[in-house]
Amino acid sequence: MKKVKIAFFDTKPYDQEFFHKINERYGFQIDFFSARLTLETAALAAGYETVCVFVNDMVTAQIIDRLYETGVRHIALRSAGYNNIDLAGAYGKIHVTRVPSYSPHAVAEHAAALMLTLNRKTHRAFMRTRENNFSINGLMGFDMYNKTAGIVGTGKIGQITIEILKGFGMKILAYDLYPNKDFSQKHGVEYVTLNELFSGSDIISLHCPLTPQNVYMIDSSSIAKMKDGVMIINTGRGKLINTKDLINGLKTKKIGSAGLDVYEEEGDYFFEDFSAEAISDDVLARLTTFPNVLITSHQAFFTKEALTNIAQTTLENISFMQEGKFPNEICYRCGEDVCSKKSLGKCF
Repeated sequence: MKKVKIAFFDTKPYDQEFFHKINERYGFQIDFFSARLTLETAALAAGYETVCVFVNDMVTAQIIDRLYETGVRHIALRSAGYNNIDLAGAYGKIHVTRVPSYSPHAVAEHAAALMLTLNRKTHRAFMRTRENNFSINGLMGFDMYNKTAGIVGTGKIGQITIEILKGFGMKILAYDLYPNKDFSQKHGVEYVTLNELFSGSDIISLHCPLTPQNVYMIDSSSIAKMKDGVMIINTGRGKLINTKDLINGLKTKKIGSAGLDVYEEEGDYFFEDFSAEAISDDVLARLTTFPNVLITSHQAFFTKEALTNIAQTTLENISFMQEGKFPNEICYRCGEDVCSKKSLGKCF
């Protein structure tokens, strides 16, 4: 049997470690490229049937055409999000699969970590005590008990986040286009409108996918509806928040703090080391000056369990493709996973 050849783009040492380990079960020929997938680097995919990409590989229709010309017939996302893929451009040419769930606990726990760190200012306390400064002035937080958390998006990650925050004794307001009534009844969660969530929450945490309809869900208008001193957490997608409006909210103290694991222009910086250079992105540079803003570099997913599951599901998707099955294929029409019995691009 012909050995399956896979070209991996935008890879780091940890990608290679986990995929090599899982590939012992499959025996695919995997070639890792550190470069991101672009029109220029697409030529590296010649001779490969499958390419594997990550969140910062912006796969445009033009790149898809270039890949198709080289013989690529499958794009395997090693992520859950797929807003970086032109699905319409892939329709009828290249199958696109994803990892719909790798570790919702990892992301939910990271969101909780951002909340706790911002509230109790442990990151600032750490820096003080390293310099033998044991003053606690300016480090006061608040009891999370009995406060209200607004959770936008109640899929698996949102649900686990709710369970964690309920453990702190927090009240929960939730918003989702498709409310989960069984979950809300079991856990005492109140579904409300988005405006009600904005106005009633002490902490707002975003756990929804990015769609054309919710770009800049958090902007000057929505911020104006929020409580003074609100904490905003985003472990979803960067463009859910208009960063310039967020900065204005921080400057006026309408927003008390913000924890961001994603940023709308993160593709130029996240996952790379710029410690010896100045940041040319003025908006990102401004964000880093606020003592009440905590930025992590899209690491919410970054646990051993998550990377194992990502590698397993990605290679499983590729294996299934050899059998003409696509259990985690994305439909270009509706963005939902396509049943393996359905042909490319067919909605349920």
